[in-house]
Amino acid sequence: MKKSAGGAVLLAALMVSACLLFAGCAGKGYTPGTAPDSFPCVPESKLEKDIAPEAALESLSCSFKKYEGKDTLHLTVAVKNVSDTPQRYRVNLFMDNGKAVGGLIPRTTKKGLVEPGQSQSFDYPVVDMPQSPKAMTLVIKTASQ
Repeated sequence: MKKSAGGAVLLAALMVSACLLFAGCAGKGYTPGTAPDSFPCVPESKLEKDIAPEAALESLSCSFKKYEGKDTLHLTVAVKNVSDTPQRYRVNLFMDNGKAVGGLIPRTTKKGLVEPGQSQSFDYPVVDMPQSPKAMTLVIKTASQ
């Protein structure tokens, strides 16, 4: 009888250890004190993309920088023009907690649009966002759409 009770305890301990191991890896969010200089905003499986055929996402990264005196999450988006005409892009980022940021790339057209084959990026601060999101939706459209 003692052998079966010891086996049950060992099995339960292994199951608890496995659960803790997997739970510890799931949903790890970065906060200002624990984040590297730049890190992936969300796992690829948690990033939903809606990108116009005239654009290609070159990179999407996150970092914590000072903004209005506070450590604030910044999302850096780089977009490449894969069309044969100059473009301006509208970028929107929607996070799982209801926050959203966005804008135009290029922000102004004084220096022209994004030429074919060229890339431009922009850094979007997310006010009052103390940690990285767990899921995100990225929408990139041409400004004419």
